Amino acid sequence: MNKSFIFFLIVFLSIKVNAQESNKTTYYLIRHAEKLRTDKTNRNPELAEKGINRAENWNTVFKNVKFDFVYATNYNRTIQTATPTAKNNKLEVKKYDPRDLYNNDFKSVTKGKTVLIVGHSNTTPLFVNKIIGSDKYQAIDDHNNSNLYIITIIDDTISDVLLKINHN
Repeated sequence: MNKSFIFFLIVFLSIKVNAQESNKTTYYLIRHAEKLRTDKTNRNPELAEKGINRAENWNTVFKNVKFDFVYATNYNRTIQTATPTAKNNKLEVKKYDPRDLYNNDFKSVTKGKTVLIVGHSNTTPLFVNKIIGSDKYQAIDDHNNSNLYIITIIDDTISDVLLKINHN
């Protein structure tokens, strides 16, 4: 009888943990990697060599994260930053409009999922603020490509953290 009780307890706890996990949404938000700055008039530059290396480094940082979606704005630098991680997860990079952040459709599609979002120095903190419902984060310095925001939502509880991931 004791073994049966333990077995049912393990099954019950496993079901409970799985149910909680299905209510868990996790967003990882980063700014695009270093862009080419040779042509100041180019509004859609590619990544610089250092940026290409950083994009690969992000892929290494995220190697143990199983993403359901990878999003980027429709700019070369964000798409190129997102691509290594998307490929590693066998996903295509989905586009999002930085003028329409965290709308109801986006919330619905990403609920219960793990999502990488690649944006810009101004849109990434705005996106984070929109998700957490607070003006906590300011625009990122133009030469800072190391911020990693992680937001976890379980039911109605939202937690967030900002990490600096340096790349040499």
